[in-house]
Amino acid sequence: MEAIIQGISEDGGLYVPEYFPALPKLQSLMDLSYEELALKILKLYFEEYTEEELKKAVSSAYGEKFHGKHPVEVVKKGEVHFLELFHGPTLAFKDMALTLLPHLLKTALQKKGIQEEVVILTATSGDTGKAALEGFRDVEGIQVVVFYPKTGVSDMQRLQMVTQEGRNTHVLALEGNFDDAQNGVKKIFGDEDFRKELKEKGYVLSSANSINIGRLIPQIVYYVYGYLRMVESGDLRMEEKMNIAVPTGNFGNILAAFYAKNMGLPMEKLLCASNDNNILTEFFLHGTYDTRRNLFLTSSPSMDILVSSNLERFLHEVSGKDEDLVKRHMDSLKAEGLFQWNGALPGDFYAEYADEKDVSQCIEKVYKEERYLMDPHTAVAYSVSEKYRKTTGDLKPLLLASTASPFKFPHKVLTSLGAPVSEDLFENIEALAMLLDGEVPTEISDLKIKPILHKRVTSLDAMAEVLLDALSGGEMND
Repeated sequence: MEAIIQGISEDGGLYVPEYFPALPKLQSLMDLSYEELALKILKLYFEEYTEEELKKAVSSAYGEKFHGKHPVEVVKKGEVHFLELFHGPTLAFKDMALTLLPHLLKTALQKKGIQEEVVILTATSGDTGKAALEGFRDVEGIQVVVFYPKTGVSDMQRLQMVTQEGRNTHVLALEGNFDDAQNGVKKIFGDEDFRKELKEKGYVLSSANSINIGRLIPQIVYYVYGYLRMVESGDLRMEEKMNIAVPTGNFGNILAAFYAKNMGLPMEKLLCASNDNNILTEFFLHGTYDTRRNLFLTSSPSMDILVSSNLERFLHEVSGKDEDLVKRHMDSLKAEGLFQWNGALPGDFYAEYADEKDVSQCIEKVYKEERYLMDPHTAVAYSVSEKYRKTTGDLKPLLLASTASPFKFPHKVLTSLGAPVSEDLFENIEALAMLLDGEVPTEISDLKIKPILHKRVTSLDAMAEVLLDALSGGEMND
């Protein structure tokens, strides 16, 4: 519970599981609903919670907030099984954990008798911000503050955040990129004097980013669920290994798949798919992690990241839990902007990247062949999976994490299809709906009439000052 409350340790390190518990026999999980499966898996990690507390949290998270019959759908198109993770309230995979985290955190605070108000401090490259704002909106005893790069998110992602309602929500644009926002947040967490000042004012810090282990563990569930659905459809035999492709920026989503594999989920290859910011591709190929480069702004902004925070957790596992070794590499990254990993890396990872041309070609290809629309992040993973199959000839059943609705990125999707593009965001959304022969999700259409509530822009140096101003009721809308 302390890990969920704190988000990040006081020395700046990340919390990790002490060990990986074994999954129950997969056959025994076949008939479980998503909620029931989540309860089974969460119980293995969150032992301080009672079963009733977890059951209540899961029910509250995955009930009426999600669309469709199930919170997660597995859709087969061609030879690919798309693990659709975008049926939640903000139309992105972050909902899978951020609808649950508020309930886990609230319960932990009550059980630990913490009286201070909790400040959820979050940096976002697009989707985490809105999901955190929505998940924690009007939760008593919690304030949520989101910093996003002013020019580093899509128009729809920005609109989702700046129209956010809720008496405890604060949204700030940052002059800089996501790495600046993330580093600024980490700096605040690591500033002992600032944390003391907050505590004197009645606040304690926590995080909704995937640096919080309470964000990461719930993501294991959907990989197990996806595997079971592939068995159910006859595309996998029970205990047969599958491959997984994951669009990857901060390394949290694919790390959850890695954790699932360590728990016993039959998995052969994990395809780590990057966009033009292909720092992870280079790391897995050469062991070099070098952030001393330009950050590209792409059509998959949630992956426009150079400092992948969750890689630290991965190194902890592959180093044999050598904390000193990992710390030396993280210190080198912080001081010099790079590190060289000379230790062994597991052979179950395949890393590749997709450029903007690749993304457009894949969006067009899948739509023409299957009448199925991918968002740009999903298209990155699709492109990498195509390259993997062509390079290796490995045709194992593939589960591909589809992380966002195409409605969040209408401009890129329409241009990829060679369709006319309007300067009006909502005209593009309507055009997309016509291609899908469906209706625009209400979460998107309602934005057209919502007022802009958050207008403030700040600098990296002023983040702590602005945070205090927000918490003291300062004017957020400059």
